[in-house]
Amino acid sequence: MSEDSSKSTHFGYKTVDAAKKAEMVAGVFHSVATRYDIMNDVLSFGIHRLWKRFTIECAGARPGMKVLDLAGGTGDLTAKFSHLVGDTGEVILADINDSMLKVGRSKLRDKGFVGNISYVQANAEALPFPDNTFDIITIAFGLRNVTDKDAALRSMQRVLKPGGKLLVLEFSKPQHAIMNKAYDLYSFKMLPLIGKLVAHDADSYEYLAESIRMHPDQETLKGMMENAGLEQVDYINMTDGIVALHRGYKF
Repeated sequence: MSEDSSKSTHFGYKTVDAAKKAEMVAGVFHSVATRYDIMNDVLSFGIHRLWKRFTIECAGARPGMKVLDLAGGTGDLTAKFSHLVGDTGEVILADINDSMLKVGRSKLRDKGFVGNISYVQANAEALPFPDNTFDIITIAFGLRNVTDKDAALRSMQRVLKPGGKLLVLEFSKPQHAIMNKAYDLYSFKMLPLIGKLVAHDADSYEYLAESIRMHPDQETLKGMMENAGLEQVDYINMTDGIVALHRGYKF
């Protein structure tokens, strides 16, 4: 069911006015932006790089393609796509949070990524692009922070070209009980502690742990993508389902 501004929604485990969630999520990412990359490495033991590499491989980007890296943060996927689409292609790094966007732009420019990358501050629920614009859209670890996920998926489907592909990389539900228990222990005990020690921000990482648990599971998200008009939707579990890559096409 879609959420609108007259309804409540979840901010982690808290119930809040849906109209206020975007502002509250923005506060989290303003807080973590400057330490986002190092925290990703520390908290995932570097495994997030393998999850993202697999996403890139599944995307099948080729020279001349137009790619939207939505909720692109500090630009890990954008950098890879920039190489793959070449001078004749284009990559747009879009994020609703200006702090994350600034960190990503600075990081990529410092590494020499210029020319075929554009930066857009955008809300996933109402993307500011014409219909049928992109060959590929990726959203990595961003969908769970969106207030109205159904609206966002419809918006992504709208701006995909016919034949285009959406890839949603997101934390999901572990498939085995032992892994689930270990993951809960890590998420609710270790993650906020590491956030406090490394980023001096336990509260933001407590929210991030809670937001993962409130995100739809694999089959639910698959159904949401199909309801948004995407076809041939499937998903691949990684690390026992701690993360899942969902894929869908527009025909």
